[in-house]
Amino acid sequence: MESTSNLNRPIEVAPREGYRVWLRYPNGVAGEVDLSDLAGRGVFQAWESRACFEAVRIAADGGIAWGEEIELCPDALYMRLTGKSVEEVFPGVISSSISTS
Repeated sequence: MESTSNLNRPIEVAPREGYRVWLRYPNGVAGEVDLSDLAGRGVFQAWESRACFEAVRIAADGGIAWGEEIELCPDALYMRLTGKSVEEVFPGVISSSISTS
């Protein structure tokens, strides 16, 4: 059985208009994520060059990357795309990490 974490690693990514990326995951989830809230801030100033933004790729660890400086967490992007919470994507993680003494 494949772990939930592996399902949250995209298998396809493509740049779209503005600061949107299209993602597809192995469980069939696919769609666009708007990243315009990041554009122009800190390292994301690099996206002001359209060529930089269009060079989006899947990094070896499954993150969504641009060059060597910018990488976004695939789990966070999955949650943005689906609207799911941490608890829904990783059932039991929160409750198992809280100890009751």
